[in-house]
This record gives sequence, C-alpha cells and structure tokens, in this order.
Amino acid sequence: MELIGSCGSPEVCSNVLLPGPKGDEGKAGDVGEQGTQGKPGPPGTPGAPGEKGLPGERGHMGKMGPLGDRGEKGVSGLTGPSGLRGKPGTTCDCGRYQKEVGQLDIKIGRLKNSAKFIKNVLLGLRETEERYYLLVKEPRRFREAMVNCKLRGGTLAMPKTRDSNRLLADYVSHAGLTGVFIGLQTQSSTKEDYVYSDSSPLRAFAAWGPGQGPPTLTNSSCVELLTTGSWGHTSCNLAMFYICEFPKSRRRALEEERCGERPLHLSDLFEDT
Repeated sequence: MELIGSCGSPEVCSNVLLPGPKGDEGKAGDVGEQGTQGKPGPPGTPGAPGEKGLPGERGHMGKMGPLGDRGEKGVSGLTGPSGLRGKPGTTCDCGRYQKEVGQLDIKIGRLKNSAKFIKNVLLGLRETEERYYLLVKEPRRFREAMVNCKLRGGTLAMPKTRDSNRLLADYVSHAGLTGVFIGLQTQSSTKEDYVYSDSSPLRAFAAWGPGQGPPTLTNSSCVELLTTGSWGHTSCNLAMFYICEFPKSRRRALEEERCGERPLHLSDLFEDT
C-alpha cells in the first residue's frame, strides 16, 4: 500500500491510503470448537409402513355385557313324524255322568238361592248390575265412615245416577232411617265444587233438595241422602249411619287372593248368584 502526499495549497495537506496488489492465499486454519445445537428442522415425509408384528397373547375375559334385544321369531321347523297309534279307549257310560251333572246343577241352584237369601235378608244388601250396597248402622263421622268402608273393601256409596239414588233412598226408608252419609263432599273449604269418594267430580246428575246447593260453610261440606231421594247438607263432624258400596269383582278378587295380593272382602262372595 502506498502513501501519497497531496498538498493543494500551503494551508491544506492530506495523506490518502490506496490498496496494494492481492497477496498469496494463506493456509487453512485449525478446526474450531463445536457450536451450539440449532433449532429442530421441519418433519420429514412419513416412512414406509413396517412389517406386521406377531400376534400377542390372549387377554383376560371381560365382564358380561348387557342383555340384548329379543330377536325375531324364527321360521317354524319341519313337521315331525307321526307318533305311535294309541290303545283303543273304553266305552263311556255317558248316562251316569249326565245324571251326576244334573244333580250338581240342582245343588248349585240351591246354593245360589241360599246366597240370595243371605244377601237380601240376613245381610240386608242391595245390588245393581255392577255394585253391592251395605247399610252400616254404626254412627260415625264422615271421615271415619270413609275409612271403615275402605277397610271393608269398598267406598262410601256414590249415587251417580237417578236409578242408584232411588235404590239407596228406598234402602234408607226400608231401614226406618231419615238420612245417611253418602260419599260426596266439597273439595276444599274455599271451593264450592263437590267430589265423590273416588275423587271424581259431581257432574250431570245431582239430587239437591229444595233450598239446597253447594254451600260455602266448612262445617256443612258433607252430604246426606234422605228417604225422599234428595240430598242435603250436613256437618262432617256429625256421627251418622252410612252406606258402603262394593264393586262386583269376584273373579279378579279371587285371583288376587290366590296370589296373596289382598284379603278377600265381602263384595267377593256373591258374584253371579
């Protein structure tokens, strides 16, 4: 590199460095120390799938799963071969059996007549095609009468038709009474709606007497049936005679009794007699 002096004037003078010719190439230096690890590069393309491994050992049996839905009915199988011919039967003495059946019919008829006598005379029951009615001559309050009828297997009588109401009125009159509790009362102390003992509402038929109607007084929210067939208000706390009603359900009751579901009640004894 050459140093060139240049003075343009007595006051100013500068030195300029100019590059010289390129020198010879030097020797390679020593290997440097290992640098720090760089950031991971992008993932490569997936490799080819490996070979299928050997089957593993059999695992333990799991828990039993839930029961599945019932399948469709299968196709009927082929008809089997006919069985062997049986031995010839003996001659039937039909005349003797017919005579015994006739005697049984006579006994059954007598039993039915006896049952009617028990119902209508000894027990004093009244009945329709669907129900029996029993006049209970034990004075009780309304709620106690309801419980007593339920314990007997029935409910307080509910005259929902004109015919059943007339039947019960004649029943009361024949017993020499003036009135009895029936299964009808107000739904609450603040409402005038009436409901029967089975919680059904009072509908089309009603037999209110003259000057009677749904009251608003709590102590007059129960109903009595008079011998005239009319209904009147009465206090629920008054002790009166009452009528229970029982459905004619002998067959169902006997099945339930056989299965131990409920005790046999009075209404079960005289069905179809």
